[in-house]
Amino acid sequence: MMKQAKAERAAGRMKKRWPAGIASALALLCAVSGVYLARANSAEVVARKRELPVYSVDRDDKKIAISFDAAWGGDKTTKILDILDAYGVKTTFFLVDTWTQRFPELVKEIHDRGHEIGNHSTTHPQMSKLTPEKIRQELSVMAQNLEAITGEKPTLFRAPYGDYNNQVILTAREAGYVPVQWSVDSLDWKNKGVQDIIARTTNSIRSGDIVLFHNDSRDILEALPTILKSYRQQGLTVVPVGELLLQGETTIDVQGVQHPAAATVPEV
Repeated sequence: MMKQAKAERAAGRMKKRWPAGIASALALLCAVSGVYLARANSAEVVARKRELPVYSVDRDDKKIAISFDAAWGGDKTTKILDILDAYGVKTTFFLVDTWTQRFPELVKEIHDRGHEIGNHSTTHPQMSKLTPEKIRQELSVMAQNLEAITGEKPTLFRAPYGDYNNQVILTAREAGYVPVQWSVDSLDWKNKGVQDIIARTTNSIRSGDIVLFHNDSRDILEALPTILKSYRQQGLTVVPVGELLLQGETTIDVQGVQHPAAATVPEV
């Protein structure tokens, strides 16, 4: 619109310098050019549309999902599973393949206890810096090795470090994955204490939220029972991420919220 206004001002100046007929023709040309530029800029914005993973889900049935990223240590994993069992909770573990190769018995235990396993890459790289071929390799190697242990391939993908771009998201979708992030971050890896983790993950929690934890964070074992008790008291049901996601045709708005395709989504 600014370019169009400049074009119109230029046309006004031409009327003082050129005969009426020529000035009118030039004014028309400037106006048309301004409209063309405005449309071109709009097309460019559409072309640059950012592809987003699912951060949360539009639902009002008091369901949420909690998830654990596992890339490094494994010594707390069995105790986490025990706590989840005690509260009757099933969740999603996003595993890095280097972790699955170090702890295949834990991978099998996670699976056998009824929890969902998502793809968290093979080597935990910054995915946005990889070529499409490397992205596909990071996804496929982990999936193949996971299937060898559990007999199942993952269908969810979470980018390491939460780092992604359009190429990462589109490549993951083409490989059959639903890219997933989180809407509530425990920041448990910062080791700020049990109460900090509890507050971050229980205050203002809403239906459709996806909560991020790490399986080897310092205070997770002490914080988790209180968190799960709080969810129960708030009337929330914890389900795996795959169960939280909507089925059928969906859309993702600019905040990363997944909606039914027929729903009206917020605009920018």
